[in-house]
Amino acid sequence: MTSFWKNRRVLVTGGGGFIGSHLVERLVADGAVVRSFVRYTSRNDPGLLKLAPPEVRSQIDIIGGDIRDGHAIQKAMEGVSVVFHLGALISIPYSYRHPREVVETNVMGTLNVLLAGQERRVERIVHTSTSEVYGTALRVPIDEEHPLQGQSPYSASKIGADKLAESFYRAYNLPVVTVRPFNTFGPRQSARAVIPTIITQALAQKTIRLGNLDATRDFTYVDDTVNGFLKAAEVPGVEGRTFNLGTGEEITIRALADLILKKIGGAAKLEIDEQRLRPDKSEVQRLLSNNSIARQVFGWSPQVSFEEGIERTIAWIREHLDMFHVGVYEV
Repeated sequence: MTSFWKNRRVLVTGGGGFIGSHLVERLVADGAVVRSFVRYTSRNDPGLLKLAPPEVRSQIDIIGGDIRDGHAIQKAMEGVSVVFHLGALISIPYSYRHPREVVETNVMGTLNVLLAGQERRVERIVHTSTSEVYGTALRVPIDEEHPLQGQSPYSASKIGADKLAESFYRAYNLPVVTVRPFNTFGPRQSARAVIPTIITQALAQKTIRLGNLDATRDFTYVDDTVNGFLKAAEVPGVEGRTFNLGTGEEITIRALADLILKKIGGAAKLEIDEQRLRPDKSEVQRLLSNNSIARQVFGWSPQVSFEEGIERTIAWIREHLDMFHVGVYEV
């Protein structure tokens, strides 16, 4: 059976990021002709794509630029039929310090992608949202109709981007599908996320410094998130819709740390680091996904259990510990 992706020309914005790099690799494996738009640096840094096997990286057309540059996005989208839009500034603590940059990148960057997609008449744009747009759960499990709450400048910027995508579908019939991942984790994720933060400290220190230990999250392994992105591009007739990509299970950060310590075999103690705490009204206390629509419409469901995903992530971080500034709070 011929792959849906065989020789299909694809653009991935944010292809040098955590989820983006895994998605790019999967697309190459499935036979797509992949162009990756990464944030330009003077070092010509391809981001996490530098960790891809040489035989994979040689097949990727990597373009450096800034997603806020509409002309650059127009050029990157030449000859493309499917666009995965993951390019964004994602750090919540960074958004407290630099809200203007986060809004300009996430909102205006998305506008540039939508305008270019309209101009180039692409077949499908898969737009990346985040579970953070829901804020603290008002009801659980959280379905796609849950109210949106801007509890950080980052989440507000993503709400704005989501609504732009919705408006372009409604106003211009642009074929946009929105996916809303819940706390994706796995190899290559930076220590700005909680799971690598715990693992790196557990491997190297006797104390694990964290923020809110009582918050709950719905963690999804990166391979499952990537499968959800592919489904969002492949399944016909889903334009204009939004799909949660979460497991439907939650765990507190305290229990998560205990599980990781058990897997590693360590005896570190937990300590609350005040600088890691969000402002009270900004803290998202509970996230738990209702993924029934993705299950019904996409036939999507998580295939990697949480514990297996944690074991894979521990193994990868153990081999790449020199990539992390262990114990340093990275905004």
